[in-house]
Amino acid sequence: MSDARAIIAKVRRKRTPTDDELRWFAAGLASGAVTDAQAGAFAMAVVLNGLDEVGRVALTTGMRDSGDVLGWDLPGPVLDKHSTGGVGDCVSLILAPALAACGVFVPMISGRGLGHTGGTLDKIESIPGLRAQLPEAELRRITARVGCAIVGATGDIAPADRRLYAIRDVTATVESVDLITASILSKKLAAGLGGLVLDVKCGSGAFMKTRDQARDLAASLVGTANGAGCPTAALITDMDEPLAPTLGNALEVATCMDVMSGNRAAAPRLHDLTIALGGRVLALAGIEDGADKVAQAIASGAALDRFARMVAEMGGPPDMAEDWHTHLPKAAVVGEVPAPAAGHVAAIDGEALGLAVVHLGGGRLRETDRIDPAVGLSEVAGKGARVERGDPLAVIHAADEDSAEAAARAVLAAITIGQPPAPTELILDRVDP
Repeated sequence: MSDARAIIAKVRRKRTPTDDELRWFAAGLASGAVTDAQAGAFAMAVVLNGLDEVGRVALTTGMRDSGDVLGWDLPGPVLDKHSTGGVGDCVSLILAPALAACGVFVPMISGRGLGHTGGTLDKIESIPGLRAQLPEAELRRITARVGCAIVGATGDIAPADRRLYAIRDVTATVESVDLITASILSKKLAAGLGGLVLDVKCGSGAFMKTRDQARDLAASLVGTANGAGCPTAALITDMDEPLAPTLGNALEVATCMDVMSGNRAAAPRLHDLTIALGGRVLALAGIEDGADKVAQAIASGAALDRFARMVAEMGGPPDMAEDWHTHLPKAAVVGEVPAPAAGHVAAIDGEALGLAVVHLGGGRLRETDRIDPAVGLSEVAGKGARVERGDPLAVIHAADEDSAEAAARAVLAAITIGQPPAPTELILDRVDP
C-alpha cells in the first residue's frame, strides 16, 4: 500500500518514486485519497527537485489513467496536435479539418484561453449556436462521420490533472517542466491517439520566452509521450510576433475561413506552419508527402468543407462555408491605431498584445468572466513591416470607445518602431522521437 507522505519524502530527497507509487498518487488525486496539502507539497517538491524521465512517464500515464481513456475502431490513424500557447495561433481550426480531408481522424480535445493566450474552444464557440462541450458519444459520432471534432474535455478525462492543476495555480508551482508535461500529455493521451505533433512556442508571445526553455519543454514532452507509447514529435516555433495578423475569437475564425477559402496571403505564417505541423504528424503515421497533402486539402477547399460539416454537426450554422462573414459577430466600435512615426516594426511584445485583447473582453481576467467573441485586433503589422507616420499598426474591434482607447494605448506600447529587425525563421528547431 502506497503512502502519500513517503512519496513526497522521496521527491524531497531527490529520489524518484517507483512507477506504482506515482500511479497510486495520480489515482489518489482523482479519488481524494491524496489531500490538498499533500498535493501541494508534492508539486513543490517536483518544482524544486524534478523527476527523471521514468518518473515523468509514470506520473503522466497515471494521470491519464485516472479517468476515461478513449479507444477507437476507425478506418484510419487517430492523430492530434497540441500548441503550448501563443497569440494569433489558430492552427487547430485549419489543421484538424485538413487532416480529416487527408483520411485521418482527429478527436481534438482542446482548452480555453490561459493568461494572455487565446483558447481554441473560445474561438470555435464564437460561431453562433456551436456547442463545444459535448458528451463522449457525440465526440465519437462526429469524429467518425466528419473526420474531426474540436471539443472540450469532459469531467471524466484526466481528473487527476484537473485537481493538481487547480492546486498548482494557488501554490506557485505552475512553472515546472515536469508538471507541465504531465498536465498536457495526460489529457492528450487520454484521447487514445496513434500520433501527436507538438507546437512548442518560443518568444515574446509565448510562455517559454527563450529557445533553451522551449527546447527543454519540447524534449520533455516528446520523450514522455513516446515513453508512454504515443509516437510524438515537436516543432519549436517563433512567437516573437502574432502567428496570424488577427487576435480575438471571431476575428481569428474569420482569418481561418479566409485561409481555407484559398487565400494564403490572409495569414501566410499561419498557413505555412499548419502545413508543416500536418506533414510532421502524418509522417509519424507512416503517410508520405504529408505536407503536400495538407497543402492540397487547404488549397482545394476540402479542409473548408470538413470544417463546415463539423460546425453543422456541433450545432452551428449549416452554411458556414458559404456565408461565414454574416454569421460571425461584429464589434460595435472599429478603429485604426496610427503609427506615431515612420520606420520599421522592430519588435512586438506579443504578451502585451494578448493582454490588450483580454482587457477588451476577448479573454478572462477571472474564471467567471464572460468572453465577448467579437472584440480583438486585426491587421496587426508584422515584424519588419515598413510604416509611415499615420499608417495603421492595427485595427481595434471593441465594445465601446473607452475600451478602444485603452487598447490603442496598449498597442502603441507593444509595438516598437525603429530599424528593420534581423529576419527570424518560423520553425526554429525540431525534436524527433
